[in-house]
Amino acid sequence: MHYNCLIIDDEVPLAESTAEYFNLFDVTAAYVFDSNSALQFLDENTTDLILLDINLGQISGFTLCKKLRELTQIPILFISARSSDDDILIALNIGGDDYIQKPYSLSILLAKVKAVLKRIPKNTSMHTDLYTFHNVTIDYKLQKVTVGGQELRLKAMEYKLLCYLIQHKNRIISKEELFEKVWGDSITGDGTLNVHIRHIREKIEENPNEPRFIKTIWGTGYLFEEG
Repeated sequence: MHYNCLIIDDEVPLAESTAEYFNLFDVTAAYVFDSNSALQFLDENTTDLILLDINLGQISGFTLCKKLRELTQIPILFISARSSDDDILIALNIGGDDYIQKPYSLSILLAKVKAVLKRIPKNTSMHTDLYTFHNVTIDYKLQKVTVGGQELRLKAMEYKLLCYLIQHKNRIISKEELFEKVWGDSITGDGTLNVHIRHIREKIEENPNEPRFIKTIWGTGYLFEEG
């Protein structure tokens, strides 16, 4: 079964109430209370996004996040009462996409989750779970990218950016559109975008300095050109 959100939190009443609230507002949500249950759940189901607590007993949220990043690039939002800068930096550096401190407002959390869900490429727009060009394959269901059969380690934002360019292939996409639709932030700098594009090219292009697929349209933006 597919869900919009999986909540992984050992605070049982909080996890239950959060999932119930999300479901009331058409964000399908499920919950589990520890890391092993989360891995079993994901073996049997799919989800668009994960809300992940840090304190989960024997296997912490940090450890689980590292494991999940070996399997998928779906967005992971940490939810935790821990507020130190070290905890926040660790969460973001190991693959977390955001860090939300407890106690949280259910309405604010729902708004954050909906904002992330809007930016996730939809499989239905691709008409397939797989997309292949040259020797690159994207598995939208598992959110994995392989080149020549070898899995790439794309960061979450790199994956989102690549998918957006492919969704709108053979069309020039302005930098402003990428800032708004991929980052959800109209003030993201050109430097940040350029670095992400360069990293993607280094991973999928045979010659990143003379890209075959992701073309720069000087003064405007980028073009994913197939064929």
